[in-house]
Amino acid sequence: MSENALWSPSEERIEAAQMTAFLHFCEARLGRAFADSRDLHQWSITDPGAFWDAIWDFCGVIGDKGAERLADGDKMPGARFFPEASLNFAENLLRDGDTDDALVFWGEDKARARWSFNDLKATVSRLQKAMQAMGISAGDRVAALMPNMPETIAFMLATTSIGAVWSSASPDFGPRGVLDRFGQIEPKLFVTVDGYWYASKRIEIGDKLKEIVPQLPSAEKVVIVPYLGIADEVASSVERTETLETFVAPFEAGPMHFARLPFDHPLYILFSSGTTGVPKCIVHRAGGVLLQHLKEHKLHADTRPGDRVFYFTTCGWMMWNWLVGGLAAGATLLLFDGSPFHPGPEVLFDLADAERMTLFGTSAKYIDAVKKAGLMPVSSHSLDSVRAICSTGSPLAPESFDFVYQGIKADVHLASISGGTDIVSCFVLGDPTRPVYKGEIQGPGLGMAVEVWNDEGGPAVVGEKGELVCVKPFPVMPLYFWNDPDNAKYRAAYFDRFDNVWCHGDFAEVTAHGGLVIHGRSDATLNPGGVRIGTAEIYAQVEQIEEVLEAICIGQDFDGDVRVVLFVRLKPGAELTGDLEKRIRTKIRTGASPRHVPAKIVAVTDIPRTKSGKITELAVRDVVHGREIKNKEALANPEALDLYRDLPELAG
Repeated sequence: MSENALWSPSEERIEAAQMTAFLHFCEARLGRAFADSRDLHQWSITDPGAFWDAIWDFCGVIGDKGAERLADGDKMPGARFFPEASLNFAENLLRDGDTDDALVFWGEDKARARWSFNDLKATVSRLQKAMQAMGISAGDRVAALMPNMPETIAFMLATTSIGAVWSSASPDFGPRGVLDRFGQIEPKLFVTVDGYWYASKRIEIGDKLKEIVPQLPSAEKVVIVPYLGIADEVASSVERTETLETFVAPFEAGPMHFARLPFDHPLYILFSSGTTGVPKCIVHRAGGVLLQHLKEHKLHADTRPGDRVFYFTTCGWMMWNWLVGGLAAGATLLLFDGSPFHPGPEVLFDLADAERMTLFGTSAKYIDAVKKAGLMPVSSHSLDSVRAICSTGSPLAPESFDFVYQGIKADVHLASISGGTDIVSCFVLGDPTRPVYKGEIQGPGLGMAVEVWNDEGGPAVVGEKGELVCVKPFPVMPLYFWNDPDNAKYRAAYFDRFDNVWCHGDFAEVTAHGGLVIHGRSDATLNPGGVRIGTAEIYAQVEQIEEVLEAICIGQDFDGDVRVVLFVRLKPGAELTGDLEKRIRTKIRTGASPRHVPAKIVAVTDIPRTKSGKITELAVRDVVHGREIKNKEALANPEALDLYRDLPELAG
C-alpha cells in the first residue's frame, strides 16, 4: 500500500480495471506508452478531440461519428464536439441484455419490482408508440413528477428515443416548485404518480395535481402511473388525465425506431436548486451526456457489463440522470425510493447484500448519519460484492473516510466525487487504479482540464485554496439555458470571472498527491478579516462532536467586517452549554485553524436544505441579513428558515 494511503488497489485489480483496458487501447491506437492514468489524463486534455474519439470507439457508441472531432476547440463556450455526428441516446442505453435484470426496484418495504432488459424494451416500445400517437416529436418536452422507479426510466427512454427532451422532479415538490420548473419549459406530456411512500407514510398527491395541471396548459395529456393503487381515482379527478394502463392500451410491444439526431440535440433539462429566484433551466446535449457518462461509469467507476449499480437519489437530482447512464455500460440498475432509514436504518445495506450490489452510491450526509446512528455494516452485513462506494452532494469529511474503511468495508474503492447539475456529471472523481488518501478526491476526470486558480487568475500552488476551474472545453458543457436567447445568463454563470475559462463556483485546493479537496461553494466561503476559508473545513470538525447531529455556517456582516456564525442541531436531550461551546471551539481551532473558530454558536432545531439534501448556506445568510428568499419551493423544509430570523444572539 502507498504510504499513508487508506486503500491501494492490488496489481490484479489494477489489471482488471476498465481504466487499464482503456489505457492499453489508447497505447495501441497511438503507438505510444502511458506511464499510468495520470499520464493518460495529461494526454486527454492536450488532445481532447483524439481523446473523445477514443472514448467513442472504446465504449462502442452506436451512431455515425462523422469526420470532424472538434470544431472551434479554442472557444469556451462555443467549442463543438463531433459536429457531423448523429446518434440516439436511448438506443445506446437499450442495446444490451435480454432476460438479465435491467432494473431492480425497492420502494422502502412497500413495493418490489424486477424488470429484465426485455421487459424494459417492451415497455419503452409501447410508450414510444403512445407518445408518437399523440404527436410528440423531436424537440417536444416531456416532464415527469415521479419517484425513482422503473416506469420513470422507461418514460425517459421512450422520450429520448423520439428525440423529445426529458425533464424530471421529485413528487415531494410543492405546486409552486413544480410550476416554477415545468411552467418554463411548456411540456407537451406530463407524467406523474398517484402518490408515494416516505418514512413508511403513504402520501397522496391528487390534490396537488388539481392545482398544478390547470396551470400547465401546454400539457395535452397527463399520465398517472400507479404506485399507491389509486391511479384510476386520481385520473378521474384531474383534467386531461388518464392512467398509464389506458395510455398504452392500444399499443403492442414491437421493434422500436430510434431517431438519429445531431450530437448537440437537446436531451435533458435540469434545474438549478438555488433559492435566489426562479430556477435556471439548464439544457444538456445528447452526445455530450452519453460520452461523459460512459467515461465516468466505465473508467472512473469501473462499471463492467453485468455489474449492479446503485445510487441513492431522487428524480430531482442530477445523480438520477447519472445513474441511468449505467445502462449504456451494460449494468443492472438498483433503484430505491423513499427514506434511506426505513423500514430500518440498515435498509440500503440489506439491498446491497440481497442484490449483489457492486457500486454503492450515496452522499456524505448519509455516511455521517450511518456513523452517528451507531451502525457498523462491516459486522452486520457481508457486502462482499461491493467494489466501490461513491459519495457526493457535499464534501466527504476526513473522518468519514476513516468510518467507511473501519465501519463499512475495508477493501473497497472509496470515491469522493464532485461536479453538479451544470454539467450533469463530475469534474473530479475516483480512479480505481490509484490509492485513496484520507479527505481527498483522487483527481480530475479524464478529458477535464481542471485546475485551481488564485484570485489573480493563475494556477494556485499545492495547498493553496482557490477557485475550481476548467481551462479547456469539454462535451458536456450545457447547450444553453432555456429562455436565454443571447446566452447572457449562461455566460454570466460560468465565464464572468475568467475569460474563456469555466469557473465552477467551488472553493478547492490541489494536494501533494495530485488529488483535490473541496472546501465548499466559493459563494458561501467565509471572509473574516479578509481571509477566505471554506465552510466544509468547519463541518468536518464540529460534526465529530457527539452531541452535534449537523451544522450550518455562514458569514454575518458585523461591525465593518464578517464574523463566522455557526448554527448546530443537537441530539435529542442535548443542550448548548458553555462547556459544549468550548469543546466545539477547541475542536475547530485545533482541527482547522484559529481563523475558523466561530464568533457565535447558536442552537437550532432544524437546518434548511434543498430537495436533493444539500444545506442552504446562502438562504440562511440572506435570512440573517433580512433579505428576501425568492424561491422557497427549492427547499425541502422552507419552514426551517423562520428559525433564523431576528435572532437575539446575533444582535450584538
